[in-house]
Amino acid sequence: MPSGLQHVRLVDFRCFESLAFEPGPGRTFIVGRNAQGKTSILEAVCVLLRLQSPRTSSLSETVRMGQGGFSVDGHVGETHLTCQWIDGSRRILFDSKPQSRSDDYLETARVAWFSNSDLDLVRGGGSGRRRYLDFLGSQCVPGYRSALRAYERALRSRNALLKEGRPRREIEAFNEPLIEAGERIWAARTDLTTALAPLAGSAAAEISGAGDKLAITFQPGGTGPLAESLANSRPEEIRLRQTVTGPHRDDIDLHLNSLPAGPFASEGQQRSIALALKLAQARHLRDTLGQPPLFLIDDVFGELDPVRRNRLLSALPTDAQTLITTTFLDWAECTPSDTTFELNNRTLRAL
Repeated sequence: MPSGLQHVRLVDFRCFESLAFEPGPGRTFIVGRNAQGKTSILEAVCVLLRLQSPRTSSLSETVRMGQGGFSVDGHVGETHLTCQWIDGSRRILFDSKPQSRSDDYLETARVAWFSNSDLDLVRGGGSGRRRYLDFLGSQCVPGYRSALRAYERALRSRNALLKEGRPRREIEAFNEPLIEAGERIWAARTDLTTALAPLAGSAAAEISGAGDKLAITFQPGGTGPLAESLANSRPEEIRLRQTVTGPHRDDIDLHLNSLPAGPFASEGQQRSIALALKLAQARHLRDTLGQPPLFLIDDVFGELDPVRRNRLLSALPTDAQTLITTTFLDWAECTPSDTTFELNNRTLRAL
């Protein structure tokens, strides 16, 4: 039996009242005009497999207007997965059995997401680059998701007390959970960036074809151990009434040909860097887990020049299941093994 994603069905997700389709085992193209819902289909697949949206932090925003919730389900091999949002709460089913924990569910499949907003990895602030590391870490580093949740809980509580000007002993009650989780996150992010650096460098050279040298390094949001950083930053956090050191201040430094990529790289180079970072993410998942993730590629080819477009397509692993949305398909060299759908008026039609 095929091991990839199959039998996908959306109910009341974004603009779709109901939609069902069967992705192919290799490349699946979804072709349609803008504002037809192509991105929402890929988003639904990501929500199904990773229980999170790459477009919003709140699943409530993905519910079709006027409805009380959504349902997305599909099969990965013989495993049946269902993710629902009902009356403000998430509900997941693994082989039709409700689950109180997501660990087994999330072990079923990994995802690599590409979109035009990836350009913010180069142009934008550190929050996008932290999410980039978190999305990878949650898929391949044991305990990463739980450490991140623990850190965020402690940080929210600590910041609330700082904002209220509460006594120091109340604030420092959250230091221990913040430090424990924060040190685990720092260690994981350091290791991830070290592993990603050569992968991103080689991917950037493949896509640009110009001998560009991309270097990435991890920049922790503090100096020294977290306990020491917290102690040293006490005057500033009292003044600003917020925690000013820790993983929530982490970043990745991007240099192209020894110059900062954000201000000095051209737009074409920035797009190549963003794609290289995403390819590195996918290749690390493959190196770590022994098989490629599912590639979800949302309409990025139209923003690339023809050379970069074809170089990206050739850089994708031939044995990976890949879903690609695009407004037109005349640029791609399709093969008989490809699956193609046209999306029009919220309806998918096989071509």
